[in-house]
Amino acid sequence: MKIAVVGGGHGCYAAAADLTEQGHQVRFWRRDGAALSAVLDAGAIRLIDAAGERSVPLHCVTTDLAEALSGAELVLSPLPATAQVALAADLAPHLATGQVLFIPPGTLGAIPMARAIRQAGNRSDLAFVEAGTLPYLARLRGENVVAISARATRLPAGAYPARLAEQALAMVAGAFPAVEPVSDVLDAALMNAGPVIHPPLIMMNAGPLQHFDAWDIHKEGTQPAIRAVTDALDGERVALRIALDYGGPHFPLADHYDGNRPEWMYGNAAHEKLTDSGDWREHIDLTSHRYLREDVAMGLALLVSIADWAGVACPVAKGLLAMGSVICGEDFRHGPRTWEAMGLAELNRAELRALLQEGEAP
Repeated sequence: MKIAVVGGGHGCYAAAADLTEQGHQVRFWRRDGAALSAVLDAGAIRLIDAAGERSVPLHCVTTDLAEALSGAELVLSPLPATAQVALAADLAPHLATGQVLFIPPGTLGAIPMARAIRQAGNRSDLAFVEAGTLPYLARLRGENVVAISARATRLPAGAYPARLAEQALAMVAGAFPAVEPVSDVLDAALMNAGPVIHPPLIMMNAGPLQHFDAWDIHKEGTQPAIRAVTDALDGERVALRIALDYGGPHFPLADHYDGNRPEWMYGNAAHEKLTDSGDWREHIDLTSHRYLREDVAMGLALLVSIADWAGVACPVAKGLLAMGSVICGEDFRHGPRTWEAMGLAELNRAELRALLQEGEAP
């Protein structure tokens, strides 16, 4: 398959190397030529995983977006939700009907991205796919070195618009066989683990994060009190899914931490692989980190705003969202990814279902 990997994050490097090794023709694009120079010079990414370390030569490494996207069947961009709309505007001149954009996990970015592409004048019939998590637990260890601690073994994923789901999900499954289809993109967005696992971790570890040079919130910071808050927050997510008539499995986060429970998205013992790697012992700037800017300011705000619309109580989510707002000096409840900001609060449930199924008119 011809795949364009778009972006410069950990997941982008992991995908470029891993999908190339699977036999796909991968074109890897990053805007920042200086940051990409090590990969450009080598024409390869060094991949580290359970099989060891090796160099993976790429089909194409480029700073030319048109070159990366030309002829690509699948466009993969696991960038933060904060970058999605600007990226969509950049992608718009180069996209064509039939292409599938995979934006894991997504945070319901499919809707604003589709709007941005139409506003740029592109009327192509495009499919977007979101998933419950990133396909990889990965971290960069150098300018052209990426380590993968775990790969997703179960990847719940939904398409927007849902009328294109069969083709779109088959395309994504060609690259990621762990895909498990769900009913639509909102179903997938409410599987997103980031807004559940990360807000308690980053905010309840605020003290050590601002005190120590490096801190592993997944190891040193995952204490029983924090786990209790995570479980309660996840219970609110599941209650919202049930209220919106989305069936199971709901992939409760408790399964991630307990290998005796049903297999979670990264399989059993994934949490231990993550903490044993040491790759998440890092300096975190509390107010600018992705866990706060994406998973709290966007993901948790989305969850709270949908719950308000659906009449579902979510006191833990609201409390954490308020904490994040105070830490950053902003009111995240009125941010860009809320139900109201996206114009979805005006819809009734039947109208929402129609939108998710058909998409918006070109």
